[in-house]
Amino acid sequence: MIYAICVALLRLIYAILFPLKIVGRDNVPKEGGVLLCANHISLLDPMTLGIKLKRQVRYMAKAELFDVPVLGWLIKKVGAFPVKRGGVSKESIKTSLNTLRSGHVMGIFPEGTRNSDSGSAKKGAASFALRSGAAVVPAAIIGSYKPFRRMTVVYGEPIDLSSFEGAGSDSLEAVTDVIMGRIHEMISTGKPSSR
Repeated sequence: MIYAICVALLRLIYAILFPLKIVGRDNVPKEGGVLLCANHISLLDPMTLGIKLKRQVRYMAKAELFDVPVLGWLIKKVGAFPVKRGGVSKESIKTSLNTLRSGHVMGIFPEGTRNSDSGSAKKGAASFALRSGAAVVPAAIIGSYKPFRRMTVVYGEPIDLSSFEGAGSDSLEAVTDVIMGRIHEMISTGKPSSR
């Protein structure tokens, strides 16, 4: 209930400030675990990535945000869970894997920090993808968050990672490259990737 109210308010705010163009929304599976991987350009990205989807998207959030009055309560209610600064704890990894294995959607930004140049990515998304068995959907957030300017979110087709199954930790870099390659392609074209 609280999530639905928050999403409705955010959709209204976005309709005024950052009108959203959504491309490829049907590429997000309607059920089952989904790892939604996107580029990271702003603190607003988690909201931008999820508010136009029919399914709730869960995220990791900095642990200190949960200590902020009202905000901490709110982000917990909308499905965020804490991760400590300086690295992902075993508890955060376990929560992430349980979220995906339980059939939920989890949003992640492989670059880790905001990066307008779409630089190097960390291997966490690849690890979650291989260990959870969730569908991996690449997404591109395109725009600059300037008031009254259109933002675009492009969702690509799920990435087939079957060739990496059982390959172990050595394959994490290759999987990361595949995910980021699809994201960069969509940033460039503004169209869903389908490879």
